[in-house]
Amino acid sequence: MAETVAILGGGIGGLTAAHELAERGFTVRVYERKGIFGGKARSIPVPGSATAGRKALPGEHGFRFFPSFYRHLPDTMARIPFGTNRRGVLDNLVPTTGTILARAGQADLALLARFPRDREEWRIAVVGLRTFLRLIPPTEMLYYLWRWLVWATSCHERRLHEYEHLPWWEFTRAAGRSPAYQQFLGHGLTRLLVAIRAEESSTRTTGAIGFQLFQGLLTRGTDVDRVLCGPTNEVWIDPWVRHLERLGALCQLEATVRQIHTDGHRVTHVTVERAGRATAVTADHYVAALPVEVMTALLTPELASAAPSLANIGRLRTAWMNGMQFYLAQDVPITRGHAVYVDSPWALTSVSQHQFWEGVDLTEYGDGRVRGILSVDISDWESPGLLYGRPARECTAEEIKNEVWAQLMAHLDPPVQRALAQATVLHWFLDPDIEFPNPSQAVNVEPLLLNTIGSLADRPEARTEIENLFLAADYVRTHTDLASMEAANEAARRAVNALLRAAGSPAPRATLWPLSEPAVFQRPKAWDRLLFERGRPHSLGKAFRAALGRWIGGGRGRGRIGSSSPGGRATPGAA
Repeated sequence: MAETVAILGGGIGGLTAAHELAERGFTVRVYERKGIFGGKARSIPVPGSATAGRKALPGEHGFRFFPSFYRHLPDTMARIPFGTNRRGVLDNLVPTTGTILARAGQADLALLARFPRDREEWRIAVVGLRTFLRLIPPTEMLYYLWRWLVWATSCHERRLHEYEHLPWWEFTRAAGRSPAYQQFLGHGLTRLLVAIRAEESSTRTTGAIGFQLFQGLLTRGTDVDRVLCGPTNEVWIDPWVRHLERLGALCQLEATVRQIHTDGHRVTHVTVERAGRATAVTADHYVAALPVEVMTALLTPELASAAPSLANIGRLRTAWMNGMQFYLAQDVPITRGHAVYVDSPWALTSVSQHQFWEGVDLTEYGDGRVRGILSVDISDWESPGLLYGRPARECTAEEIKNEVWAQLMAHLDPPVQRALAQATVLHWFLDPDIEFPNPSQAVNVEPLLLNTIGSLADRPEARTEIENLFLAADYVRTHTDLASMEAANEAARRAVNALLRAAGSPAPRATLWPLSEPAVFQRPKAWDRLLFERGRPHSLGKAFRAALGRWIGGGRGRGRIGSSSPGGRATPGAA
């Protein structure tokens, strides 16, 4: 008889664990508290928007993208059947080609989002690079590139024990440099990745993910950034759930986990509430694929005592990164990719979605009048806005909509502003995870994990000390490391492998991929390992540093190039 597994949570981590285990013959049951699967990645039918014969407008928690360095998630997507697609759902990804950096009162800066493939793309790349280099003093740009070289040639041990405790802002020496350096290079990367300030983000994490993105940009033929060809649940999540059910998994919605019970060694049962009725769920194994704030609320003294690695997850920090959509009467494809509103008070980013939804007829949604969807992510809910002078979390839903629109219009070039003004906003939708118990005081029921300095010490492995409890969520320690769909997928694979070992199963293990780095850096990293073991700072050689210092002629980095921390010595840290 097949062993049973109860999976708590139906987001990316939970569905991935269900997929891997069902393929290996386990009896799987998935319990999801919401009325739709997919977690933060799900698309959401806009309530009340459907008319006779048409589907509800597609809303979402926030737009998502699939960078080229993702390995685990694409592998899973390729195993989800979809129509006649040779690679299943994976073939529903569409590459973007451009990015714009929109600045208030200044011309938008258009950049290429991949290595150039033809003469026109080379032109765009060269013009964008020239414009960008006019914004930042050459000496500072060279110094920033040097800092990346320092990161790339730093050994794993230095990254783990030193850079984990060093803010990205400090590593890039952003304090005291030009406003352009601080805006584009100091803050730019962390604002693009997650809703975190560079002054707080771990250099280990920020450097690792940023390095992966830069590798993609410099690799010929690589699609650095991809998006889905339609609403997420239609082209990915719903086909996934149907495939899991064909594999024998039982997937239940509106099933809320209330308590995880343990005898100190094993989970004995889990209390799950459905339709107001509590039920004791029993299984041979349990996989908790719940967000960190939910798992923290379930952490009873008994559970924390039995699994000490979970004791500090309540110290992990979260922030708000939620989206809203504007449904337009005319499509306005701002750029063939993402727009980053560099100096917007609420750290906005957006994507015009319908240009990527070539097989989707928007007349089949809502009342049939929508022709374009502008999806916007709000990453800063703490800073005052332009219209009301209040942060987003202190505004009503209507005020958030007005403020976001005003910030978009204030940053885009005049032709795009006019096109948006003429497009007519037919509807708008704010992520329902933003709730308003008080009309002007928002609450976020599904925040985002932050990789703050030193936070790795509080993050557990996928296998807990409780012999039949495993974790499949983005706060688990993974190669990916950043709160993302890829991290959740990798964590689930780690949980499955640990479960297979605990069950004594001979089934093949789920594949895991480390982040890749060019072999050219292996020898410098080996040298740095020797330096680190002797308590010495990072160094690429005095002669090389001196030559570069003379080259950049009086830049702020002279005399300090190559030192990886202000004190020049490794900082001990728990990991």
